Amino acid sequence: MNKCVERLYNGIVKENPTLVLTLGMCPTLAVTTSAINGAGMGLASTVVLALSNLFISLLRKAIPDRVRMPAFIVIVASFVTMVQFLMQGYLPDLYSSLGIYIPLIVVNCIILGRAESYASKNKPLPSLFDGLGMGLGFTLSLTVLGAFREMLGAGTIFGHSFIPADNPTTFEPISIFVMAPGAFFVLAFLVALMNRIKKKKGKPIVDICRDDGCLSCPNIGCSGRKIAEKEETK
Repeated sequence: MNKCVERLYNGIVKENPTLVLTLGMCPTLAVTTSAINGAGMGLASTVVLALSNLFISLLRKAIPDRVRMPAFIVIVASFVTMVQFLMQGYLPDLYSSLGIYIPLIVVNCIILGRAESYASKNKPLPSLFDGLGMGLGFTLSLTVLGAFREMLGAGTIFGHSFIPADNPTTFEPISIFVMAPGAFFVLAFLVALMNRIKKKKGKPIVDICRDDGCLSCPNIGCSGRKIAEKEETK
């Protein structure tokens, strides 16, 4: 498989940041009250991820190792600011809905984790596709999570009601799904579904060590491969 295509596939399916690596839980649980919010947050993060990975890879030999993390944060913050201004100007309603979580993309552990573990060690083109894959995987997860919560909690999908106007009693929205507990319920269901699919295909389920912070954890780069290999050799 072509390396760039592999990076896309890994980010969307094999190493999905939300459903496999369980990273970026703060925006995942907070903003997915609707499908539009989930898609908007995911796409904003995708743009930042792809461009940050590209520029960090281009500058990887010029950035001193001692100041690499501050340098990464400055690069990420620059693209977040651009995205923030564009959303504020062209998508004001979505910008208001997402609120503080747009500037908080700067410290999203998915973005900083990919910068540290992949972009700073690989060539620009694979790094760009790595960012795109991770971003699209994040977007897909947030959109599906938001769609489930919106349908169950509000009776709408992408802002459009699917309850017949002539018979509104056919479905009674369950308000807990647009509240914080509902996010945990739906996320748990989606993660369990992903694990079930992987188990059915005979693929090892990724076991991520959480002893260290996500920036220093070596398992971000291998996404559980090393753990799976150790288990196979036992």
